[in-house]
Amino acid sequence: MIQSRQDQYLLLFNTSGKLGDHVNVQFKKGVLTLCVMVLTSSKDRYGYELVDRISEKFMIAEGTIYPLLRRLTKEGYFTTYLVESQEGPPRKYYQLTEAGNKYLMELVEEWKMFSRAVDQIIEEGLQLEKE
Repeated sequence: MIQSRQDQYLLLFNTSGKLGDHVNVQFKKGVLTLCVMVLTSSKDRYGYELVDRISEKFMIAEGTIYPLLRRLTKEGYFTTYLVESQEGPPRKYYQLTEAGNKYLMELVEEWKMFSRAVDQIIEEGLQLEKE
C-alpha cells in the first residue's frame, strides 16, 4: 500500500507528540551524540537521567546510551565521577570537558547546516507535489 507523505510523517510520531518507534534507527543514532552532549552542557548528568530526558522526546533503548558515554569519555569529551545514591549504588556522573564543549559546538553547527538543508529539500519537494 502506498502512503502519502503526510501519512508517512504521522507514522513518525506517537499520540504524545514524541518521535515514535517507526523512526529509522540510523536517524536516532546519528543525533544521539548531539543530544547527550547538549544535555550535559548545562549540568552534569548520569546515564539513566540522560535516557529519561531523551526518551521524553523520542524512544531510545537504555542500552544505547552507555556504550556512547564510554566512547565519548575514552575520546576525552567527558570526565566522570561517582556520587552516592539513596536509591541504590553510586551514580556515575558525566561532565563535559573543554574538548567536549568544543566538539559540541562543532556538532551543533553541523546539525544546523544539515537540518536547514534537509528542511529546504522537504519544502522544495512538497512544493513540487502541489504543482
